Amino acid sequence: MEFVEQLKSAVDIVAVIGQYVRLKKAGVRYVGLCPFHTEKTASFSVHAVHQFYKCFGCNAGGDVIKFVMEIERLTFWEAVKLLAERHGIPLPKRAEYSDPETKLRAAVYSMHELAARVFRSALREAGGAEVRAYLSQRGVGDALAEEFQLGYAEKSGSVLARAFEREGFAAEQIEASGLALKRPDGSFYDRFRNRLMFPIHSESGKVIAFGGRALAPGDEPKYLNSPETTIYRKSQVLYNLHRAKEGIRKADGSVLVEGYMDVIGVWPAGVRNVVATCGTALTAQQVRTLKRHADNIVVNFDPDQAGATAAERSIQVLLDESVRVRILGLDGGLDPDEYVKQRGGEAYAAQLARAPGYFHWLADRARGRYDLRTTEGRLSCLQFLLPAVQRVPDKLERDAVGNELANYLGIEPGLVRDRFRRAAAERSQKTLPPAREPLRPVEKILLNALLENAEIRHEIAPRLKALPALQQFVTRRIFQALLALEESQGRFSFADLEARLEENDRELLASIVLADELKKAEYSLAQAHACLAALENAGRQSQRAQLQTQVKEAERAGNRAEALRLTEELVRLDKG
Repeated sequence: MEFVEQLKSAVDIVAVIGQYVRLKKAGVRYVGLCPFHTEKTASFSVHAVHQFYKCFGCNAGGDVIKFVMEIERLTFWEAVKLLAERHGIPLPKRAEYSDPETKLRAAVYSMHELAARVFRSALREAGGAEVRAYLSQRGVGDALAEEFQLGYAEKSGSVLARAFEREGFAAEQIEASGLALKRPDGSFYDRFRNRLMFPIHSESGKVIAFGGRALAPGDEPKYLNSPETTIYRKSQVLYNLHRAKEGIRKADGSVLVEGYMDVIGVWPAGVRNVVATCGTALTAQQVRTLKRHADNIVVNFDPDQAGATAAERSIQVLLDESVRVRILGLDGGLDPDEYVKQRGGEAYAAQLARAPGYFHWLADRARGRYDLRTTEGRLSCLQFLLPAVQRVPDKLERDAVGNELANYLGIEPGLVRDRFRRAAAERSQKTLPPAREPLRPVEKILLNALLENAEIRHEIAPRLKALPALQQFVTRRIFQALLALEESQGRFSFADLEARLEENDRELLASIVLADELKKAEYSLAQAHACLAALENAGRQSQRAQLQTQVKEAERAGNRAEALRLTEELVRLDKG
């Protein structure tokens, strides 16, 4: 495990997490919205000095390897390998740096990379002429096809399966890849045949799945997607995110379209923040993934009935995740890629900029669904639109939209406000967490000082260990673990200390370190001595008060010898 510790010390956790989460500096820590749960107020912190992260909303926390494991859904050794490769750190060639699950996943990753090369090669060869012609007709030239790594799955049923066998992949690995299917006799044949192939990447850029568009008339389904595998969960992946995430951050928003060709069609027009779902309805996990990079989303689904229904469902998911949503419906019944080809990139960009808020789009949908000339129709329309209005996070904006809704329906604004109040009352019925025992400032200062500086620990630890007041600390178990580490190994990391604590004490430790009430430069040896002296003095005062009480009790009981002994002990304490 020595290599793992070297890797963690060589990698900046702030830089790594900053690739996935928008962080803002706050003292020695960085804060942002947690990538692991939905929140409106940032409760996610990264400590630059101690190299750990913690969310006080969902209790996610750990070191840089744990973060990469969770965000990329990798095994421990896959996360180690990814970090090492990204930072140019050679991996040791030892069998212990793997396990059966990691080895299987590594094989599946390798098979997907091999499949991508096979498909791309087939597209460039003579057999791919018809596919190239189709792409050209759709406005996708060779350079764009290469940029998106498009390929061709040949008509023959076992090109890929034979390639896997030649490379020495085991039967269980080939079956686990999802790229080949097993016959009753144990042989394999390709899942994708005679299809235009779109590789699907993880956020870090690894090929993890494929979408294949049928080329022959009547070949169903029109789009065939990879099954879920050990490396691919379709509900968690967005097509093109690995390319688009920088563009999303620069534009402070993303464009969500329905299909692979929509993404590829608008990309050359300079829309570098476009992503698509992978053949599934939009999920909360996908929204949270986008929200890590920007809160604003323009939904531009196809203009047909299916696309409008999908957009309507997506609004609810997006609002549940507190995202700012706009809906773009293109005129002329055009899909995004068709619009760009017919009207040009500038016209499409202008449409994106003018995309209306989701409420106005929903209101137009409601107008066509309900008869607003009748009371029943207006009430049904209110019932349809109210949940979307209630999800607006800002109260002033919500009130303004509520007034618009009342005017739109021709009903009393008070009726809408009454519905809002009832919903707010239901949301407010939450139990408060139990109060934690108050923490004295000297405990916080002393703990931070000992964590920050090994020299301070070396000098203060012996006195602190003998301090009776330590047993009354709220943080006593943290200090006990820290002192034990100091005694056994001298220098240690924040992760070493955290590993010795129970969950409650880990949370307490993180809250103290991330509070950042003092700047790092203030944690000096003199300050640590002052804290220790204050604790020792407080201990003496407490002991003195206790002795005085015992003297009085002995005198009242007529026990002169005991009173004299306690008085002498009190004198020695005062001199002491």
